[in-house]
Amino acid sequence: MNIAISGSTGFIGTHLSRMLRNQGHTVIPVGRRNFNSGTRHLSTLVDGCDAVINLAGAPINRRWTSGYKRTLIASRVETTRMLVDAISQTSKRPKTFISTSGMGAFTSDGRYTERDVANAADFLGELSFDWESAAWEAETLGMRVVVFRLSLVLGADGGLMKQVLLPFRLGLGGPVASGEQHFSWIHVDDLVNAYLMALDNRNCKGIYHLAAPNPVNNLAFTRILGKVLNRPTPLRVPTALLKVMYGEGAEAMTSGQCIVSERLAETGFKFRYPNLDGAIRAIVKASAGNRSLIDLIDSRG
Repeated sequence: MNIAISGSTGFIGTHLSRMLRNQGHTVIPVGRRNFNSGTRHLSTLVDGCDAVINLAGAPINRRWTSGYKRTLIASRVETTRMLVDAISQTSKRPKTFISTSGMGAFTSDGRYTERDVANAADFLGELSFDWESAAWEAETLGMRVVVFRLSLVLGADGGLMKQVLLPFRLGLGGPVASGEQHFSWIHVDDLVNAYLMALDNRNCKGIYHLAAPNPVNNLAFTRILGKVLNRPTPLRVPTALLKVMYGEGAEAMTSGQCIVSERLAETGFKFRYPNLDGAIRAIVKASAGNRSLIDLIDSRG
């Protein structure tokens, strides 16, 4: 298949693009320059593709100034609208559109599946609603539309784990705020396999939660990572510090959501990493290639 991917150079996009190419597919990267060139240019890129996968989105873990909020909206909602508009102008229209959303669609006080109605009314809730609404417009073009709501994606070379592995190896890790906030997660290998499944399974349409079947809380994540690394985890990250660093964005770190998937299991999908302990052990093993500082730390006990 010929598959156009926005955000193909990011953490998730890199893993997905590599796997697709390994399977013999052709990946057409759609980057920031392509969006800046306008809808007509985008249309030439996606014309004749079998599928379009939308992974574009600026990182959430930044300080949420009013300007950065506009960036979060533009990089998610506006890029999705541009992609759908570009697809509408193609002469040979792609059959499948797979887009992305997040856990922010829900509040932090429940356990939510795809059959629950999104209920968050804060900035992330509105962002998720608008992001998904933009993707659903592709249905009016006769396309099969899949929206994946992502949990925290774990892998050795990007996302959360890339940020925390070194501090935890140094014995400087600890829970965030109370540590009681939900921690829904998925290993990047399982996430990539879910995208592959959605490309191949024509019956796959609608919303799916990409989250492992056994969510934990932040304190459990901290304890498991410390145990696997054989390091203490004494340093709690206080809420006050997060607010100084991230402003309103600190809320996303201190009040996680619990999402699980019912619909993914109904497709027959099997998780390679259903439990966090196994996922973290695999990630720590995969990260062992960068050993210069780590060897020094380990040699000193």
